Amino acid sequence: MTQTSNDSGMSYIRFLAMIATGTVVMYGLMYLNTYEWDHVRFSQTRAWMALLMGATMAVIMLGFMWRMYGRLQINLMILGLAIAGFAGSLWLVRSQATVGDVSYMKAMIPHHSIAIMTSRRAEISDPRVRDLANRIIEAQVKEIGEMNTLIADIEATGDAPGDPAPVR
Repeated sequence: MTQTSNDSGMSYIRFLAMIATGTVVMYGLMYLNTYEWDHVRFSQTRAWMALLMGATMAVIMLGFMWRMYGRLQINLMILGLAIAGFAGSLWLVRSQATVGDVSYMKAMIPHHSIAIMTSRRAEISDPRVRDLANRIIEAQVKEIGEMNTLIADIEATGDAPGDPAPVR
């Protein structure tokens, strides 16, 4: 069956809709391993990772369905944009250039929640490992509370005066 140019254009719209939908779904899936839904926060890092995965998915899907999408120039443009999106997202993930104080803590809360879930639910038999897991749970719960307090304070009053401690 031969596609008309109108059908081909619609199939590219469907392709982009699949990539966009998959990207949004993957962003949401990254939160399924949090211990409590209350620990879910918007995370720039997870957003950049979802975009990175969406760009990867675009390349893979287009590669498998190359013949379905018969316009070489559009295919090459999609590949170029996907590669640029991958590179940009990877740079944002690795550099953390857009992540400030509050966004850092909002990303760390679900990260800590994952440690709580894993430490509570893992089938641990060695008493030393159980002790370590219990200490991890205690530390992560405490740090989530501290981050929630700091987020509320910074959002209400702004940054504390003084210089930040050096990065270790």
